[in-house]
Amino acid sequence: MATENPTLSALEEQVSPVVAEDAQTTPEVVETAAQTETSEEAPEVDFADEEAALAAQDAGLELDEETAEEAAAVGAAEELFAGLTKTEMLDRFAAMLEERPVQTLRRAVEELKVAFYRIRRAEVEAARRSFVEHGGAEEQFVAPTDEAESRLKELFRLYRQRRDAFIANLDQEKEQNLKLKLAIIEELKELIGSDETLNHTFAKFRELQQRWKETGLVPQAHVKDLWETYNLHVENFYAFIKINKELRDLDLKKNYELKVSLCEQAEALVLEPSVVEAFHKLQKLHDEWRETGPVAGEFKESLWERFKAASSRINKAHQDHFETLKAEQVKNLELKTELCVAAEELSTQPLTTRKEWNKASERLLEIQKTWKTIGFAPKKDNNRIYERFREACNRFFELKRGFYADVKSEMEQNLQLKQELCAQAEALSQSEDWKKTTDELIALQARWKEVGAVSRRHSDQIWKRFRAACDAFFERKAAHFASVDDAHTQNLTQKLALLEEMEAADVKAGGYEVIRNFQRRWGEIGFVPIKQKDAIQKRYKAAVDRLFEALRGSERDRSMGRFREKLSAMKGGGERRMQNERERLYNKVRQLEQEIALLENNIGFFSKSKNAEALIADVKSKIERAREEMQSTIEKVKLIDQAAE
Repeated sequence: MATENPTLSALEEQVSPVVAEDAQTTPEVVETAAQTETSEEAPEVDFADEEAALAAQDAGLELDEETAEEAAAVGAAEELFAGLTKTEMLDRFAAMLEERPVQTLRRAVEELKVAFYRIRRAEVEAARRSFVEHGGAEEQFVAPTDEAESRLKELFRLYRQRRDAFIANLDQEKEQNLKLKLAIIEELKELIGSDETLNHTFAKFRELQQRWKETGLVPQAHVKDLWETYNLHVENFYAFIKINKELRDLDLKKNYELKVSLCEQAEALVLEPSVVEAFHKLQKLHDEWRETGPVAGEFKESLWERFKAASSRINKAHQDHFETLKAEQVKNLELKTELCVAAEELSTQPLTTRKEWNKASERLLEIQKTWKTIGFAPKKDNNRIYERFREACNRFFELKRGFYADVKSEMEQNLQLKQELCAQAEALSQSEDWKKTTDELIALQARWKEVGAVSRRHSDQIWKRFRAACDAFFERKAAHFASVDDAHTQNLTQKLALLEEMEAADVKAGGYEVIRNFQRRWGEIGFVPIKQKDAIQKRYKAAVDRLFEALRGSERDRSMGRFREKLSAMKGGGERRMQNERERLYNKVRQLEQEIALLENNIGFFSKSKNAEALIADVKSKIERAREEMQSTIEKVKLIDQAAE
């Protein structure tokens, strides 16, 4: 092929692609690096509630186990502090301390801690970022004092004092209530055999019943015996005083109606959406049952069995609920432990490139998202397992920050190198030594592409400076060579005529020499107008491919003819030679099949490469050639089989 005009070649086929490719790829690389350079490396999954709970724990705002009275408290807090400022939260909590019984505040306190420290931590992180952005060392940052936090701790101290006093007095009150109810039973005993009038005795009995109802809870260990003793003496009272049947029946009927209602309410609890709420309501129904007087003997056992059956269903559901919850929490702990191990392993991997760090970061983000989908672990383990997970995440991001600190230093060096390249390009921009300067600028562009990324705040500016210097030279060069357009038009006419000749040519007689002659003549013709360049080149390639395909077809026919002659010779040497040849060809088919499978598999990997299109085209060409060879080999095997028949 004749040597083309070197100046035009550099302009058309070398310079423009280099500049265009750099313009497309450099900002993308810089953006990736800049994102990691300026990022705080914080996980994208929201762990604000978990972090707030730990912050409250670190601040000493922890309570012991929830009491039964707190669990059964009516009006549990839900979203009491959503959308409020810290001051508004504390004002509301202070009012609740004064207005509500302390045993009803437990859930409100838990919600307050998380809501308050969610805001507090966000404020501290904002202050930390501002401190670092203004030149401060992160390890020297000290969180500012928060008066609201001090007030929260004081209110919490007051709440804990009142709660501790409530719990301390609770057992004492229950013991006192036990004494009062025992005294009521004694008074009830004294009514039996009283010489007073029936009306006075019955009025006293009603008074004792009312006092019994108004007396509070007693220790759980005495509840059953106490109630059975009380109920026994109530029935004894009715039997002893022998009140008139009408009055007694009326009282028994009233008690019957009350207990039927309690049975119906207990049975309706099966439909209660919340198993826990149903259980607490059932306890109140049991209290009412115990405080309700006797019924007629024929109803006593059936009513109790009905009430007990409804209670058993609720108690069983309540027990099953907490057994299931406990099992789920144990399973959650196992799952979260596995995630901790996976997160910890990420920090032990030898990550050395941005691609590897980005892939590891994506993996950690997936782990964090999975963590958020898993419910609570058992209460005694929940904070501990989260602290382990947070430590693993923090360790990973600490290592990543260290890696990108090194990347930042490398970016600064890259900026200095690119500034030097800009200065060299600017010095060449006014040169009129077109060939030499073109080569030098192409070399500078190649060096530019080899230099790594710079930070985002400099990338656009430094790239525009370099490209402006290159464009200044090539625009002057383009203007200088504008006069060559007429020659390009003539070259186009010659190449079109040659294409028509190629498209009509028959290569079977001349063979490869015909194709080489066409290629030589094509190379001797100079450049065409750039607008027609791609189209004319595509048509030329198609013509050459057709000639080669025709030649390969002819060669394939000749090859099969030679094989038939070879096969005829083999027949004279016996079946053993033919069998060996068949086995060789069969093995070749198996080998070609494996090569084709491997090449097809490689296409999937090349699709992610930077020059994917060119690589895939080359692989597909190899696959096609392998398939043709395999088909030819299969035909030869068939010829052997036919000859052996």
